[in-house]
Amino acid sequence: MGLGEASARGTSMEGDCLSCIKYLMFVFNFLIFLGGSFLLGVGVWVVVDPTGFREIVAANPLLFTGVYIILAMGGMLFLLGFLGCCGAIRENKCLLLFFFMLILIIFLAELAAAILAFVFREHLTREYFTKELKRHYQGYNNTDVFTSTWNAIMNTFDCCGVNSPEDFEGSIFRFINPGEVVPEACCRRNSHLGEVGFSNREECLSGSMLYRNNKGCYSAVVDYFEMYIYVAGALAIVVLTIELFAMVFAMCLFRGIQ
Repeated sequence: MGLGEASARGTSMEGDCLSCIKYLMFVFNFLIFLGGSFLLGVGVWVVVDPTGFREIVAANPLLFTGVYIILAMGGMLFLLGFLGCCGAIRENKCLLLFFFMLILIIFLAELAAAILAFVFREHLTREYFTKELKRHYQGYNNTDVFTSTWNAIMNTFDCCGVNSPEDFEGSIFRFINPGEVVPEACCRRNSHLGEVGFSNREECLSGSMLYRNNKGCYSAVVDYFEMYIYVAGALAIVVLTIELFAMVFAMCLFRGIQ
């Protein structure tokens, strides 16, 4: 009789534990589902927006790429949250297994990206970017992805070159445009009555320090994103931890379902 009661009590505790995991996993994945839906909504709105915002994004390669990254992340989180919710609430072993495999793939991809970032960290040096700028930047060829991306960076951060405007000496830009010391994207702009124009384009192109941006883009971008880099690192650790717990919960629920 005592053994039977102990066995029943153990079974009841296991059932309560399984039920707790089930609802925790549902709430967790419902939040992921809502986050994915929000990102998808923002991405789709920007792509199909009829008021002209789409043209502004399309003209800026950084924003254009960012929109599609948001769409991809939103779609992935939407699918992940949906599978997790359905698998948990319906106690469907097939959906739980698919959810586990999807999180495992994402986890391994993130781990591989971190390893590659560490291995190729020397490619993020000033010297590397300076060499690439000298070899590939053309100045006004917006059909070239490298050139248009650099123009977007210099216009966005009001900077010039990697370290300074002197980076264009001996570059392919100077070879293509022998009459210009720096490209137009380096010139300072004034905002007057809602219109943006150059302070003095001709003086800037001829090399005048008064009418060009003299700060290098490497420092400008690092200064701007310094706080975000630390936040992104902390978030990456949190996300990896959550993914590990999600895989453990999914497997516990998978094995607990009769």
